[in-house]
Amino acid sequence: MSCPPQRGQESVKGSEVARERNVISGITPETVDLSDPSPSPNSCSSFELIDMDAGSLYEPVSPHWFYCKVIDSKETWIPFNSEDSQQLEEACSSGKDCNGKVVPTDGGRYDVHLGERMRYAVYWDEQASEVRRCTWFYKGDKDNKYVPYSESFSQVLEETYMLAVTQDDWKKKLESPNREIIVLHNPKLMVHYQPVAGSDEWGSTPTEQGRPRTVKRGVENISVDIHCGEPLQIDHLVFVVHGIGPACDLRFRSIVQCVNDFRSVSLNLLQTHFKKAQENQQIGRIEFLPVNWHSPLHSTGVDVDLQRITLPSINRLRHFTNDTILDVFFYNSPTYCQTIVDTVASEMNRIYILFLQRNPDFKGGVSIAGHSLGSLILFDILTNQKDSLGDIDSKKDSPNMDQGDTPTIEEDLKKLQLSEFFSIFEKEKIDKKALALCTDKDLQEIGIPLGPRKKILNYFRTRENSMVSVKYPRLIYKPEIFFAFGSPIGMFLTVRGLKRIDPNYKFPTCKGFFNIYHPFDPVAYRIEPMVVPGVEFEPMLIPHHKGRKRMHLELREGLTRMSMDLKNNLLGSLRMAWKSFTRTPDPVLQSSETTEETEAEPVSSSEKPSDVNTEETSEAVKEEVPPINVGMLNGGQRIDYVLQEKPIESFNEYLFALQSHLCYWESEDTVLLVLKEIYQTQGIFLDQPLQ
Repeated sequence: MSCPPQRGQESVKGSEVARERNVISGITPETVDLSDPSPSPNSCSSFELIDMDAGSLYEPVSPHWFYCKVIDSKETWIPFNSEDSQQLEEACSSGKDCNGKVVPTDGGRYDVHLGERMRYAVYWDEQASEVRRCTWFYKGDKDNKYVPYSESFSQVLEETYMLAVTQDDWKKKLESPNREIIVLHNPKLMVHYQPVAGSDEWGSTPTEQGRPRTVKRGVENISVDIHCGEPLQIDHLVFVVHGIGPACDLRFRSIVQCVNDFRSVSLNLLQTHFKKAQENQQIGRIEFLPVNWHSPLHSTGVDVDLQRITLPSINRLRHFTNDTILDVFFYNSPTYCQTIVDTVASEMNRIYILFLQRNPDFKGGVSIAGHSLGSLILFDILTNQKDSLGDIDSKKDSPNMDQGDTPTIEEDLKKLQLSEFFSIFEKEKIDKKALALCTDKDLQEIGIPLGPRKKILNYFRTRENSMVSVKYPRLIYKPEIFFAFGSPIGMFLTVRGLKRIDPNYKFPTCKGFFNIYHPFDPVAYRIEPMVVPGVEFEPMLIPHHKGRKRMHLELREGLTRMSMDLKNNLLGSLRMAWKSFTRTPDPVLQSSETTEETEAEPVSSSEKPSDVNTEETSEAVKEEVPPINVGMLNGGQRIDYVLQEKPIESFNEYLFALQSHLCYWESEDTVLLVLKEIYQTQGIFLDQPLQ
């Protein structure tokens, strides 16, 4: 939500004292004398009539602070929200030296160093951006966005403007440091001329050539959205881990930019769906902070090694593959998997400590969210946490997950055609763990011949070396909820040989788990069928954020129900027609057939229910379905949650498949589910439950 920019014109007033001021900051503005005999500024035909009150006072311009961001290789000036701008202005005008003065902005995620006029990210690495106290603007070249003048030249413009107002003497001409001409015709008409290419030879003077650009005084006179700021109170902290590659959406934006969108959507939804709680000051906001592991992984030198072996053809496609898809293979490599999990865990711990230092009054909980491969990384880290305070590191172990058909030592010996030696192992009480510790001498002492024991040792050592051995670091906090967006967790667990998740299994340190996905997401997989493999049931449908099911889905369900009714009616009619066609025309049997017809009528009527009762019956059936036990992975609640596709997406599933995998950052339905589940743990609910 943004505060509507205030629009208006400056008061044009005079001052006897200011009339005597002729020199402005060492620069004497020049009165423009146009080549054509134009009337004086006081004439009715001069550009645009302005009512001038010579006895009135000059009103200073109100400054607003901006910062410069490079977007698509182009500099864009973005305004700070109103609260941050006010804090910066108060700190700047406090009369103290600005050097060394730091002002936190953007909810504490950035710090502005006033003396340097630079803005630095607090929790992640990002190029510092220039900060400017802005009062005067000119329209850019290729778009309608206004660009602020430098602070020093804005001061010159303001003093020239003040002189023109107080002396009622317009058509002031100024030359910018870039030798560009700015002409103040009157308060409503001020233009900026750029020098024409080839006309600025040595010794020449700048002239009013080229297409003039509009000049505006004060941020209230330019078209820009200025947000009101974020609530100071932070109720909960959520770490967000990205998937493969440095880009997280179709616009090739970073995880920082995508999480910014996610946070903005959450702030808007808090105002619309938690309005009562906000009015009662029960809630503030939820902070979402990105966690980047791609950059540290690719800074290990692996990119240089890959570049040496990459073929020169289709260069862009190969670079994209090396930068994105290979992250999946890196995670399956013991060496790089260790790097990834260490980076993710250490980054979350580092940011958490820094967050507490900057927010000492924070009393809320912590949750984590992962997109795509990031959700698998978090799943493995959570699975290998220890509930106790000891054991900082833990090896990859999932004791409550069924490995499926894991062969026993008897089956392994049978595979090696050495079943006759099983009785020896059984007698000596040697299981797989004990066998892994046995040496060649140990097997010789229990009577295993040389050939068989070489086969046995080689077989089990090869299997042990093929297992991924990763040490998972411990998180210094216990996450309350784990959200997975477009997650391949189910697929990876299946490929690892896990056929079933024990219904009693739950994360050692995390109580909640929500698997959220778009129905057309090609990377997403379900979790619940691994907990309840013998039962087929649909995932939970995420309600639309406006409190209704999308119209095309309701229409589809209505058509499906109608087709089922037509099918039942048609089958009933055909059945009756077939019976009448195959009926024996013997008069002796006519009376008995009449009896059969009367008995058959209730059956046909039950096969042909009325339209009114169909919907009621289906609703009753839905209500009578017993709750499905999906285990304790989410505290007994449902795990799989599916979004409703948009109407345009339903026309072609394949066309929107890639977009579906990257839709979560700006999805109001996804964000609202996250907010609802987090605040629900604090006893705060939506203003109106969504259906």
